[in-house]
Amino acid sequence: MSNELKTPYEQGNKNQTTTWADCIAWYEELARRYPGVLHFSVVGTSDCGLPIHAGVVSADGVFDRQRLKDEGRPVFFNNNGIHPGEPEGVDACMALVRDFCTGPARLAALGKTVFLFVPLYNVDGSINRADTSRVNQDGPEQFGFRGNSRHLDLNRDFVKCDSLTALVFNKLFTAWDPDVMVDTHTSNGADYPYTMTLIHTQTDKLGGALGEFLQDTMLPHMFGEMARRGWPTCPYVNPVKDSPDHGIAEFLETPRFSTGFAALHHTIGFMPETHMLKPFADRYDSMRALVETALDFTVAQAATIQALRRAARDEGKARREWPVHWSMDADNPSTFLFRGYAAKYTPSVIGNYTRLSYDRNEPWERDIAYFNSFPADIVVATPRAYVVPQAWREVIERLQWNGVAMRRIEADRVEQVQCYRIVSVDSRADAYEGHMFHDDVRLEKFTQAVTLRAGDWWISLDQDMARYAIETLEPQGHDSFFRWGFFNSVLEKKEAYSDYVFEDHALELLRDEPALQAKFEAWKAANPALLSDQCAVLDFIFANCARYVEPEWRRYPVLSVM
Repeated sequence: MSNELKTPYEQGNKNQTTTWADCIAWYEELARRYPGVLHFSVVGTSDCGLPIHAGVVSADGVFDRQRLKDEGRPVFFNNNGIHPGEPEGVDACMALVRDFCTGPARLAALGKTVFLFVPLYNVDGSINRADTSRVNQDGPEQFGFRGNSRHLDLNRDFVKCDSLTALVFNKLFTAWDPDVMVDTHTSNGADYPYTMTLIHTQTDKLGGALGEFLQDTMLPHMFGEMARRGWPTCPYVNPVKDSPDHGIAEFLETPRFSTGFAALHHTIGFMPETHMLKPFADRYDSMRALVETALDFTVAQAATIQALRRAARDEGKARREWPVHWSMDADNPSTFLFRGYAAKYTPSVIGNYTRLSYDRNEPWERDIAYFNSFPADIVVATPRAYVVPQAWREVIERLQWNGVAMRRIEADRVEQVQCYRIVSVDSRADAYEGHMFHDDVRLEKFTQAVTLRAGDWWISLDQDMARYAIETLEPQGHDSFFRWGFFNSVLEKKEAYSDYVFEDHALELLRDEPALQAKFEAWKAANPALLSDQCAVLDFIFANCARYVEPEWRRYPVLSVM
């Protein structure tokens, strides 16, 4: 191989990763040399103003997205560098694309499948380069930073889209509609012999025949093939207690994460996590093996995967109920034959506590509990349609970026709809990725005649993107727009009272509104200590009386047409 076609990683000492500038220049030169194999272009702009690139490899030189889509060509998507301190996927992808360009047999093996890739997703973080931010990691010598230029973790941003980078990703993903995605990472956590661990789209959450295919066919093949290639792989090590000895839980990747976002599009997603304590060269080699394993399986099983995705979308159009929230079954674990190191507990020399360490001189192999069942615990009746008032433009934009079909209501009309009232929310005390996330949401449903305004958006659920609409618009969905705070203003009552005037008026309201009087008596019985708090007493009467009701207060703005 000529030296100029070697990647920066291959030209170095196997403990160095490419810079963003060198990576892009290298791909641009490769695309100039092999225009019939590789198309490489700018697909958007990052938050710090740098270009974001994507590449397409096609065995027959067809790169036009619409033509490929019309021909029903399978699409495999490899995303790299979302966390630039975890860069082995960036370097491995470069070598894989080069081998497509220079190896006719490797290129021909793609068949009709298109290899779509983002070489380095978090451009902002990649230029924030040092050797200090990955606290426990063994190499490379320098690397980028996890946060982008707005200090966001982009693997929490796929639904809320606070970053321009996530907006680019949403549009790219929707336009190409990949059948399988691999998003490359490095893990921290417990110590164990494996170099490669794997997060996959949680099969219960993916659901149906597509989830069964992933569970029963694709995952066993991938684990077996990785072992054959010399890289035994285990599920992502997510201990249920402090070490894997007590069992590990499958990672429930909600839509804020790449694999959970992929599931909203009925795409099978993988998040390979190499072990931070293994040498960078081993992490690189195992990552390339994992991407190739997933790609080769996709090529071989493309027709089946595409048929299952099509069936999942068709089934969604006819579903009478949709799950929107899943929880781990803690009572019925399966088992996994796991290789570990002895966990040791010794007194700390820093403080008065016991610390955990792992002894690599005492390896073990045995079955451990594997909690990989996540049944749905919140299921909603499927509405005929949602109505999103036009005022909530940030929500409407995100639906549009993800290909949700919608139409504008042409004239005002009154319609009987199902509404949610937000009974209460429990929110995080501190900022989480720029938001005060609502961890717990309690609702009550009621039916009401509401005027739908001309220009509001009607979203029928008889469409391919029904799942995305339901999981983002149902408030109790794991990563709904409501949980991320897009509708927080409806939680605020806009009018107020003067206590010295309202004190007398409250007596009139209790006399004139029997329902209010009954609620007040129940409240007093439940909260005797609050009777000495004037604000608490008057706030309750003001909030619950019919005379001064604010219909929009705590009413979730998105309406369900049943």
